[in-house]
Amino acid sequence: MVSHLGLARHRKERGAAGVRALLDALGAIQLDPLDAIGTNADLVALARVKGIARGDVYSALLPHHAFEHFAKERCLLPARAFAYYRDRMVETPWWRSAERSKRVSEATLEKVLAEVRERGPMTAAELSDHGKVEPLDWSGWKGTASGAKMALEMLWTRCAVVVTGRRGREKLYDVPERALPEHHDARRDEPFEAWALFERVTSAGLLAEAMSPSWSMLRDARRGPLVEALVEAGRIERVTIEGKRGTYLAPTAALARKPAKPDDVMRVLGPLDPLLWDRGLVRHAFDFDYVWEVYKPAHLRRWGWYVCPLLHRGRLVGRIDARVERDVLVVERLFREDGVELDEDALAECLELHATALGAKDVRISKRANAKRARR
Repeated sequence: MVSHLGLARHRKERGAAGVRALLDALGAIQLDPLDAIGTNADLVALARVKGIARGDVYSALLPHHAFEHFAKERCLLPARAFAYYRDRMVETPWWRSAERSKRVSEATLEKVLAEVRERGPMTAAELSDHGKVEPLDWSGWKGTASGAKMALEMLWTRCAVVVTGRRGREKLYDVPERALPEHHDARRDEPFEAWALFERVTSAGLLAEAMSPSWSMLRDARRGPLVEALVEAGRIERVTIEGKRGTYLAPTAALARKPAKPDDVMRVLGPLDPLLWDRGLVRHAFDFDYVWEVYKPAHLRRWGWYVCPLLHRGRLVGRIDARVERDVLVVERLFREDGVELDEDALAECLELHATALGAKDVRISKRANAKRARR
């Protein structure tokens, strides 16, 4: 998994070219807006590509090379995938497209689309006013009450508009014919489910056949004959893992390749890095118990608000809770795994490089951070 997911060595391509090649290889980079020491997308790219800094993952991909949609949750997807999503116009349960349709008329959708086509790329805040709507309620979390913004969300879900970049923290939207000029009218080569299932197996490296969040919108494909068809076609294989119950799906081509030997670089992993998608597998294979505690109340956190694992020579050796304060990367907590000798020189180099990528001029590790050791 370390080799297949690009974490054994940095890509040979650097900078923007490296980011584009990385997305094409991974198939998806999961998005999250939180930015303590880089967003999750930043961290995924920084761990694999040299010559980039915070934010470069977006500028390298948007526009023209990628778009955002739901793969496993919301992800950056390569432009080659657009034809499949455009044709499928995937409806995800948590976006409640049917409920939105009751609040926003087709006439409003047409007006908003015409405005984006005429004035785009533009942010949601720059749209003309189309009145108020009843916001959606996700167990207490309220969606937008703006008719224009809800219309934009619906158009995005339908792939009628795409995210084409960012202006500050705001997403820029545009029509596909401008944002993805080489792909907006492309044709797909196979049914969406077959294509998407193979992409998901490739993105995960090892995908448990048992139901899990990693299946996301492909739950029906898991239960049907498609898995067997891809196995019989030789595109994926069923594998078992010593000491672990159940079967996993893996790309046949990946199993045939000799894994790359990990280099000596220590890497900070994003909390939603594809290596960490299956927490049970991570626990079994790496003897590393990882929980992202960002949504836990402070008094229930064991590790910290935005704790990121440290990968070194193919092993998960520790974790850090850090932030940027003015122009200093401050490591509030540093946890060394029990039974693992953490390479202090590799850690220092890792933090220095990460600070530079974040635009920080120095690194400070608190005294209490140095005393921390992960206890099982």
